[in-house]
Parts: sequence; structure tokens; C-alpha cells
Amino acid sequence: MGELASKGQLRASFLRVAIVTVPLVVLLGSLSGRVSNSGYDNAWFAALDKPGIMPPGAVFGIVWPLLYILLGIAVAIIWFARGAEGRGTALGLFIVQMLVNYAWSPLFFAAHQVSAAFWLILLLIALVVATVVAFARIRPVAAVLMLPYLAWLCFAGVLNWQIDRLNPDAEQRQSQSVEYKL
Repeated sequence: MGELASKGQLRASFLRVAIVTVPLVVLLGSLSGRVSNSGYDNAWFAALDKPGIMPPGAVFGIVWPLLYILLGIAVAIIWFARGAEGRGTALGLFIVQMLVNYAWSPLFFAAHQVSAAFWLILLLIALVVATVVAFARIRPVAAVLMLPYLAWLCFAGVLNWQIDRLNPDAEQRQSQSVEYKL
């Protein structure tokens, strides 16, 4: 008792945490997209005017799982930093920003609320910045793992803003399609 764990034991313990956090973050992100019918197969989205900087749909299918893997590893690093000052706050911020992340697709793709989704992504970016700062105070490598995600969110915010500007009637298109179905 009271002995320090070996590097191998520490590595195994970290892997046990990461084996839960990585698939969980990826699975919840996938579910959010699936239940909201996100992507180019969504008829409402396909009908919208897109900005010239809009990447092909396949890019989103590659980028998001990679980002979710990085996030799962980053949160595992912080989870594993037992006893670190600010760990609870950092984990709380991570959970809140992930919930906001998972809410974006249903708001944009299912509810067709393009303007509200833009404001939500701005909130998400602010929460991610706060999470990155909190992670950096505990384990800088965890913060670095979140930087590609932050960069992608900024790009996604620009896309959301441009789609909103190009489609001022996007929210009404939903109500019109509902009227036709009745």
C-alpha cells in the first residue's frame, strides 16, 4: 500500500478510461447526426443555397469522427488527472460544451432553425475556448488535442452564418413542406 504505480499500470489505467470516453463521444455525436437526419441526404438541406466554401459531404463524414476521437482522448487525459486542481470544472465544461455540440444538428437539420443554430454555435465556441483554457491548466496536451475541434467549429460557424445569409427563408421552407404533407 502507498506504493507508486508503475508506468505500465498508469498507461493501462489511462487506456481503461479512454476505452470508455472515446467510443462514448463518437457514439453520441453519431446519434445526434443520425436522429436529426444531418447531411446532404436531408432534402431540406439539399434545397438550400450553399456558400462557395462548403466542402463536399464526405469531408464532414471524415472530419467529425476524427474530432470526436481527439475529444474522447482529451477528456480521458483530464479524467485521469485525479487530484488536479480545477479538474471538476474542466470536466463540467467539457460535458456542457458536448451537450451544446450534440444539440446543434437537431436544431439546424431537424428543426430547420438556421439562425438559432448560428447563435448556438457561437455559444459552443465560447464554451470550447473556456474548456481549452481549463484543460491547459491541468494537462496542456489535452488542450492541444481540442484545438482542431475549435478551428473546425469556427469554420462551421462561418458556414452556418453564410447559409443563413443565403437562405433568409430557410425556417419558412420547413413550415411550407409541412403544409404540403397535410
